[in-house]
Amino acid sequence: MPEFSVILPARNEAAYLPRTLQALERQTLAPTEVIVVDNDSRDQTADIARAWGATVLPCPARGVARARQLGLEAARTDWIATTDADSHPGPDWLAAYAAAVTPGRVALYGPMRFWGVGEPWETASGLVYSAFLHVCRVVQRPNLAGGNMAYSRRAALLAGGYPAVEAYEDVILGQNLGRFGELAYVPQALVETSARRLDQGVVPFVVQHLRNITGHTRGYFGDDRLPPEN
Repeated sequence: MPEFSVILPARNEAAYLPRTLQALERQTLAPTEVIVVDNDSRDQTADIARAWGATVLPCPARGVARARQLGLEAARTDWIATTDADSHPGPDWLAAYAAAVTPGRVALYGPMRFWGVGEPWETASGLVYSAFLHVCRVVQRPNLAGGNMAYSRRAALLAGGYPAVEAYEDVILGQNLGRFGELAYVPQALVETSARRLDQGVVPFVVQHLRNITGHTRGYFGDDRLPPEN
């Protein structure tokens, strides 16, 4: 049975991080380590992570790609799973990934849906995202999102790790991993993620995602959500 390090990049995530760490605590296959990469937070993100027993790595250079790369380099296990600090992996998330690790596979990814938007939108968001992933597989452009993916640490390092871009670093790494082995979709590895990116409206959210999946690597994380100054 493979062991997993879970990497969480986090910037000013004190409001969301406790539920994410609780979801990881409830895994039927416990992670070997949880690494929270504190990306220059101004709130209690690091303190909360330490209180939950996570390893905290400071990353003063802003950027989710830099934070993910720092976690990749520090991880102690052969396999790494990644999610976001506002996301809730299902209790069988790591167990499903572990069962899907076979010789020749270097990366795994699973479904996602929004939480906090109520029904039927939560279910609909999952169906739409699953359909999107299916289309990506059909056109041989798999879309591995940092909110729900797992990969061989060795293969990721051979692939050069995360590129230093503002956004889309996760998908680029996933596509680069395809040079070293098989990428597999694991439908049982569900992650629910915050719908906060919809705050400015559905149309801007969709437009930005369309820009990213067509190769643009800027603009997604324009809102750092800083807490108010004291």
